[in-house]
Amino acid sequence: MIGLLPVAGYATDSLPGIHDPVIIREKGYWYVFGTGRGITVMRSADRRNWKRLPPVFDQPPGWAVKAVSGFKGHIWAPDIAYVRGHYYLFYAVSAFGKNTSCIGVASNKTLDPDSKEYHWLDHGKVIESVPGRDMWNAIDPNLILDEKGTPWLSFGSFWNGIKMVQLDSSLTQPATPQQWYTLAARSRNPVLPDSVAGDAAIEAPFIFHHNNYYYLFVSFDYCCRGVKSTYKVVVGRSKSIIGPYLDRDGVPMTLGGGTLVREGDANWMGIGHNAVFSDDGNDYLLYHGYDAHDNGKSKLWQEKIRWRDDWPEAVIK
Repeated sequence: MIGLLPVAGYATDSLPGIHDPVIIREKGYWYVFGTGRGITVMRSADRRNWKRLPPVFDQPPGWAVKAVSGFKGHIWAPDIAYVRGHYYLFYAVSAFGKNTSCIGVASNKTLDPDSKEYHWLDHGKVIESVPGRDMWNAIDPNLILDEKGTPWLSFGSFWNGIKMVQLDSSLTQPATPQQWYTLAARSRNPVLPDSVAGDAAIEAPFIFHHNNYYYLFVSFDYCCRGVKSTYKVVVGRSKSIIGPYLDRDGVPMTLGGGTLVREGDANWMGIGHNAVFSDDGNDYLLYHGYDAHDNGKSKLWQEKIRWRDDWPEAVIK
């Protein structure tokens, strides 16, 4: 069992060994999914004490091995949702630093590995980005159903920012005719190659509906650099799921806008790639941060959200 530990004077929770987390509840357990070989899975009854479960895939998906040269099973940034009696797990495979990337999806009737009904059925590729053809990157998926039950997939990292496409009812491919939307972007230096366009560092969308608004959370700046990480979470909101998303000052997120929700400090560097979930009548932020007191290891954070004037604020203990 892995316990959530208070660190460096904070009365908050951290979990060793997780990156790009997302969370969902089934019956009496919480499940966290994260980046890792075959997709990392953790389970907890109380969101404090966690048990590592077997990964989703014990072998790299065959379609992904063919689609991304050099892919050996390390899968990025999953997203989990419960739709029409099944759990849908979206995930990304990519060549690091390139937009040679695909988003796939698998489904299951249950998340309990002890159940006789437990079986992940992989449906393969949902969308793909190709260098030289696409100025977007098919990673960091997030599924949301709008108020009419229509499924939408947001995704993106660097390049020209965060994109969205409507899915068909199977959740395995874009709806037709295809329409693609830009939700958020940061201006970039066109002289720099795509893989190092640091001024365009934006990724990890997560959309959450609260009251009359859709809230688009994204991460600015750099993850994955230990204590040198500069990740931070920002947000904008819109009454339409396809935008435009504006920050608190009215700046469109397509023009680099974003109201700060959470950033690192001397104890935790590079806080980002968040999800939002509800429990016990409250809403919570879930994300990873790099522990400055533990060699920059990536760990899980959970913090309550306070809604002030319909804007989310992290309640830092």
